[in-house]
Amino acid sequence: MTDSTSVDSRFAALMRAMQAGDADAYIQLMREITPRIRFVVRSRRKFLAVDDIEDLVQDVLLSVHAVRATYDPGRPFMPWLLAIIRNRLADAARRYARGVAQEVFVNNLDVTFAGESANFITETYGDPEELKLAIQALPDGQRTAIEMLKLREMSLKEAAAACGTSVGALKIATHRAMNALRKKLMRNND
Repeated sequence: MTDSTSVDSRFAALMRAMQAGDADAYIQLMREITPRIRFVVRSRRKFLAVDDIEDLVQDVLLSVHAVRATYDPGRPFMPWLLAIIRNRLADAARRYARGVAQEVFVNNLDVTFAGESANFITETYGDPEELKLAIQALPDGQRTAIEMLKLREMSLKEAAAACGTSVGALKIATHRAMNALRKKLMRNND
């Protein structure tokens, strides 16, 4: 009997005991197959980081646990285990391919765009006096919302408590005020 045959026989015996409900056999089998799973994963996916290899090992161990009832005690253990490993590696490759297809690589992009200004609103609203007059022309609720949230930099919760209104109402007032200011200042700059 060769070494691999005796190892397979040992694993098959542990698996049979595990299927019969022997918790110690379960623990022993998991301990003994984990380094072998790690070796197979590492040899087939040399490019992966150590953490990714360990994630795959854990996936395989979870699969072994989940499908332990499908093991046929009359058949060799290692081909059954290798089929599970192969399937988990294929699943991981599909997950990786889906993830890469959705990624946008930004390493080669400039932080700012050469032809456009990144702060066009600031440049458009360059006159602070005009902004001050536009804020004063807002209705009371909107003006108060802008003053508290944008000028005093209060939190929504603090400003809502100071105004005696809800956070939602304050958000709406701020949104409407910002739109009104934007329209007024754009119109004045045209």
